Amino acid sequence: MRVLVTGGAGFIGSFLCERLLEAGQEVICLDNFFTGRKKNLDHLRDHRDFELVRHDITEPVLLEVDRIYNLACPASPVHYQYNPVKTVKTSVMGTINMLGLAKRVRARLLQASTSEVYGDPTIHPQTEDYWGHVNPIGPRACYDEGKRVAETLCFDYHRQNRVDIRVIRIFNTYGPRMLMDDGRVVSNFIVQALAGKDITLYGDGSQSRSFCYVDDLVRGAMLMMDQEQTIGPVNLGNPVEFTIRELADLVLEITGSKSRIISAPLPQDDPTRRQPDITRAREALGWEPRVQLREGLEKTIAYFDALLASDEVHRVRMS
Repeated sequence: MRVLVTGGAGFIGSFLCERLLEAGQEVICLDNFFTGRKKNLDHLRDHRDFELVRHDITEPVLLEVDRIYNLACPASPVHYQYNPVKTVKTSVMGTINMLGLAKRVRARLLQASTSEVYGDPTIHPQTEDYWGHVNPIGPRACYDEGKRVAETLCFDYHRQNRVDIRVIRIFNTYGPRMLMDDGRVVSNFIVQALAGKDITLYGDGSQSRSFCYVDDLVRGAMLMMDQEQTIGPVNLGNPVEFTIRELADLVLEITGSKSRIISAPLPQDDPTRRQPDITRAREALGWEPRVQLREGLEKTIAYFDALLASDEVHRVRMS
């Protein structure tokens, strides 16, 4: 099959491109490189079945493809709040363009939605039939509400135009190729610990998250695309819940860092609890995470350690 991956130069997208090529697919990667990086795909550039196209999905594109993974959208608060109007446009106009393409060429489209559609949830853990508790005018709304509208568009195109869709809701995912400055808690803690800087704990650290390693997430996305049982939405994430303080302590333990943990005010509308109910993923996809948090963190820390070392060497040479 010929597969289009929007946002394919990003953290998750680049791993997805790899796995699709390993599975024998032809892959077209679309990215405008706002948060995606060409270096994430350097090892794929000469692959005979891989093509990289610089394009912003808020603009229409004409391609002949069989399947579309729509991952394009900045996903960390630092990046999606940098230009909130652009974030909304990417989720809404970009998804309209991808659904229009899917309709025109009769491709199956998988929409990468997010656990942020649940907002600051009032039920725990979160099931797919929960409608969410979202502030529609807060600083996170550009992402939260943009993704909610994108889901609406997918289901309306499915009902009205019979577009073949799949919708996944991605919970906190981590691993190599995360950006050092993306503001996500895992990368923040690791970079601060490796640099010997204070680890910034927002609030008292009692808020919880569930951390899914990127390999598990990509495997789940591909299983979702390939199955015929459900169009979704389906939660993809690790159901094991950790407090942010527990994450900080584990990062310090693995890195051996002497960094102090300091407190800062909790950002507005930051969810207090986040944990997926993955019953639907287990039943429909036969999927659940395999990589435990410690194992995943060790791999991620090794990546950032090497990255920081190479940056340090670069700075010394430049000076």
